[in-house]
Amino acid sequence: MKIGIIGGTGGMGKGFALRWCKKHDILIGSRDAQRASDAAKEYSDVAREAFGNIGGAISGADNLSVAKQSDVLVLAIPYENIDSVCPELLANVRDSCIVISPIVPMVKTDTGFEFIPLKEGKQFAHQMVQKYMKNKQKLVSAFHVISEKKLVDPKFVLDYDIFVCGDEKESVDVVNSLILEIEGLRPIFLGPGALAYQAEIATPLLLNAMIKNKLKNPGIKIL
Repeated sequence: MKIGIIGGTGGMGKGFALRWCKKHDILIGSRDAQRASDAAKEYSDVAREAFGNIGGAISGADNLSVAKQSDVLVLAIPYENIDSVCPELLANVRDSCIVISPIVPMVKTDTGFEFIPLKEGKQFAHQMVQKYMKNKQKLVSAFHVISEKKLVDPKFVLDYDIFVCGDEKESVDVVNSLILEIEGLRPIFLGPGALAYQAEIATPLLLNAMIKNKLKNPGIKIL
């Protein structure tokens, strides 16, 4: 598959690129095409050093070009950028494109990390992204509770569960298969997109537990 990553020059984008390039072509997206191209070259060098030959290629382009080409599109963008980024991009994806939202609506306050929809009465991320989808059934929420610092180390074996929410079984199955391709990860299906807030709210919970208890880049595992 061609997996596009919007916001691909950030830490999450790098981590996904390194983990999935062994089997898939990765398209790094950025508002600056040159920045995306430079990042793609860096990721390619890191991947070859870690794995030797890789089955896919890593390339970079502007966000719109990446959106148009992708079979799967990951939105590695901040919550506050959804309304500015998604209308144009999601209007131009293929009808068959599966969109993954790892977006978390949270803010850091004096109390700790808080969930914006609860604090400010706003929509959760899945709802906001879904408004702009050509095929609303193709939106899947996943990857909210994963350590970026551990994800970007291609040789680090993760040991986490990943909550998944989506309305179409076929799309959920594709995302589940991508989760399983990352050694040590296990998909846990929570239900339809209407329940995606339950996956999103797990991130501020995890971060607060990490800070208050001096944990180092924790994840969630259901036993």
